[in-house]
Amino acid sequence: MSRINLDTKQNISNKKAIDPKEAHVLVVEDNLQNLVLVARLLAFSGIRHYEWKASGWQVLEFATTLPKLDLVLMDIHLPHEDGYEAMRKLKAEARFSGARVVAITADANPSSLKKAQQAGFDGFLGKPIDPDKFPDQIKAILQGQQVWDLGIHAQNNA
Repeated sequence: MSRINLDTKQNISNKKAIDPKEAHVLVVEDNLQNLVLVARLLAFSGIRHYEWKASGWQVLEFATTLPKLDLVLMDIHLPHEDGYEAMRKLKAEARFSGARVVAITADANPSSLKKAQQAGFDGFLGKPIDPDKFPDQIKAILQGQQVWDLGIHAQNNA
């Protein structure tokens, strides 16, 4: 089974539900094909406001230019600064304490998922993402649910 809910009974602590139409999303992704897919699926999910950053370098500085930030979809393996360090900087900033930060990575295996959980991510989506599940996963995350999913490869290996 690819979906691993570590806590199915509780929402992400202190995170209020957000209407996808009102959500502001930052996608940190260095692969243009992945970005195009994510952007299309975000639009399909009802997301109207999203920005893109191609590396981990100065993610915090870029985020401060945004009017608000509700969700960050963070690739882990990025040029200049990895997703773990970029996530730590965002979470350390009081203005972004309410933002959900979800790891999205091709390094989708149980140990990477556990590492992301221990690092403080609010969820995990393995690449390649499943376009059939992704819109519902994003909506669930915006509603405050945790989504920990190893992705398509895990389904094929189950």
